[in-house]
Amino acid sequence: MDVLRTPDARFEGLPDWPFAPRYHEVSDADGTRLRIHYVDEGPRGGPPVLLLHGEPSWAYLYRHIIAGLVARGYRAIAPDLIGF
Repeated sequence: MDVLRTPDARFEGLPDWPFAPRYHEVSDADGTRLRIHYVDEGPRGGPPVLLLHGEPSWAYLYRHIIAGLVARGYRAIAPDLIGF
């Protein structure tokens, strides 16, 4: 499978997006490595809150919610669907 990826530089300077990029790699059925972006903010021991977006959105949808959760001691985890 051919995989196209948006260059990381396209995400630099996004308004209200102070989160460091984090990635996890998985393999699809034919062994192609796919990279999943996710946000993981807040105390590691805090209660986790999983924020899942729908289509055609991405974790940017939760940019204001993440800060509020972290301020209250939660760990906010927002994975992006592959391709978003």
